[in-house]
Amino acid sequence: MILSRLCIRLSLVCALPVAAAEADDPAKKPAPKPEPAAVVEVTAPLPTEPLVTVLDAKAPRQPVPAHDGAEYLKTIPGFSVIRKGGTDGDPVLRGMAGSRLIMLLDGEQILGGCGMRMDPPTAYIFPESYDRITVVKGPQTVLYGPGNSAGTVRFERSNARFQQPGFEGFASLMGGSFGRHDEVFDARVGTSDVYVRGIGTRSHSDDYEDGKGTSIHSKYTRWSANAAFGWTPNDNTLLEVTGARSNGEAAYADRTMDGAKFLRENLGLKGQFRHLSTLVEKVEFQAYRNYADHIMDNYSVRTFTPTMMSSQPSAMNPDRTTKGGRLAADLRVASTTLLELGFDAQTNEHTGRMSMMQWSMPEEAKPRVPDARFRNMGLFAEVNHAFTTQDRLVGGLRADRWHAEDPRATVALTMMSTVPNPTADQQRDETLTSGFLRYEREAGIGSTWYAGVGHAERFPDYWEAITKESRTGVSAFNTRPERTTQLDIGWIQQTGTVQASVSAFYGKVGDFILIESNVAKPAGMMGTRLTTVTRNVDATTWGGEVGATTKLAGFLKVDATLAYTHGQNDTDAKPLAQIAPLEARLGLGYEVDAWSVGLLLRGVARQDRFALNQGNIVGQDLGATGGFGIVSFHGGWKPAHGWLVSAGVDNLFNRLYAEHISRGTSVLPGYVVQSLRVNEPGRMAWLKASFTFGR
Repeated sequence: MILSRLCIRLSLVCALPVAAAEADDPAKKPAPKPEPAAVVEVTAPLPTEPLVTVLDAKAPRQPVPAHDGAEYLKTIPGFSVIRKGGTDGDPVLRGMAGSRLIMLLDGEQILGGCGMRMDPPTAYIFPESYDRITVVKGPQTVLYGPGNSAGTVRFERSNARFQQPGFEGFASLMGGSFGRHDEVFDARVGTSDVYVRGIGTRSHSDDYEDGKGTSIHSKYTRWSANAAFGWTPNDNTLLEVTGARSNGEAAYADRTMDGAKFLRENLGLKGQFRHLSTLVEKVEFQAYRNYADHIMDNYSVRTFTPTMMSSQPSAMNPDRTTKGGRLAADLRVASTTLLELGFDAQTNEHTGRMSMMQWSMPEEAKPRVPDARFRNMGLFAEVNHAFTTQDRLVGGLRADRWHAEDPRATVALTMMSTVPNPTADQQRDETLTSGFLRYEREAGIGSTWYAGVGHAERFPDYWEAITKESRTGVSAFNTRPERTTQLDIGWIQQTGTVQASVSAFYGKVGDFILIESNVAKPAGMMGTRLTTVTRNVDATTWGGEVGATTKLAGFLKVDATLAYTHGQNDTDAKPLAQIAPLEARLGLGYEVDAWSVGLLLRGVARQDRFALNQGNIVGQDLGATGGFGIVSFHGGWKPAHGWLVSAGVDNLFNRLYAEHISRGTSVLPGYVVQSLRVNEPGRMAWLKASFTFGR
């Protein structure tokens, strides 16, 4: 990928990890941020510590993202997104998707309900309602849950204590092509003892057009509302109660149904107690409940077309309740050694109901039927030890006890037929372990070298164990856990106006959980049928990312990034599927006083390595793809303190293209299908104004 991020001043970028840490500490009021330049981010800031990237969630960026979490991650080298429509794409990091990538919303986990992956966790994330996004690549932490073989992403909010009565907030308004408009309002008011925060977001887009002017079934409307009440009786104590509710609808170009409902309801409680003794630096706890209620149908967001099989529309209504909690303590066991110990747990239950005759027998009149239950309890410990002022060792271990139940009495072969479930009422219990060890060395001013080995064991998720078949039967409930061992090495340089980062990885995945479609199985008197199965294979992945940024003559900024991932299915002796090709980004920006302008050049190579009909829980390979290049333009203006006006044109030359890993198109009434994959948007112009107020 290539790095052209015309972003908040270099001094602020370098301070981001420190500011992120202080924002969580009620004892520390973060110093006022430097006034941002009138710039637009076109890629993520370079890492300032090994394998960690921190983004400003409220900064304007190009290309303008859909109002969900996946599109915000696209600017980080190594990330790509599987497109299905205008929103709710699935993020992929270094070729790994789904539950290999942990997503946390202010420390909480939410799991979608749709068996066809309409609502990945990022579908319930409204990025501008958060303050920062922190990404840890690879299995290089054990603090935030099990199975993070690809990485960990935390969408976080700041909650610094008010030192005196006051208020602060953020508001933005954006409009663009294809009827796009976003509105965000985030305000916090309080005293030294209490605070209240309220956040509201809304985003809407009509169908977009690709580079040929073909309309893509992709419209969406999403909204969210969040509230928080915090108690900060002193500099070292924080108690916070939170609540959230969001909903929306979205059209999809890759399937015969759309998302008519994406309801999320949330309640959370967290606490932090700092500097309890010379040994105990911090104790924190968290408890939460997330409920996702999803409806997909073929009539709410598109025109229903009767078929020979059905004269009435159909609808499916899955839901999932996720409850979890965490307790952790930071112990200063020596002046150079910090140990974090903790416990986390989560339970979730998935149910579903459906109707093929929605007008005469609607799905909401039917009882919900449980089809999966999962439970996990984990113990973890992570230590950071400094041998000298230049040498550090970071490592961690965790053990997770998994329990899963399959309450399904039958398994659906088609929309109209079912068979008895061979794993009905079966239960599974597994103990899985993870860990990592990383050495870091400061080699001169602003230079850091690191090398780490991580191991993560991942339990099969709902989409792998429940919604698919196995090769030998109609249930994949007994799919083996996945085991990833990965080496990560790299170098970070921050000197004056120059930043650079190089990272590389090599991973071996035992029992990689592969999804394969169009598998022929016997169908009795009907001959054969085609289905999708889950199976275990062994795989190897390697690749890396390179990035650099510098300023010339104090006003000309140059950013560049490059990212590549290579995957091999060792069992089948073929390429590992759903691997995005080599990608580069080059950004050129001119900044002076309150003005900035810039170009983003994105180049993606041809991808000849593919495995037809193999992939992940989101999508499977469709064939080779050609390379493409995209040019985008942006500008920014800072008319007054706190104000920022930005504008841009994405895909300036209206290029027709699709990402290699994106989903295949579906035949939809009223829409012309002219491509194998869902095409990306054509030329899009946008204008955004944001205002930061208060302290």
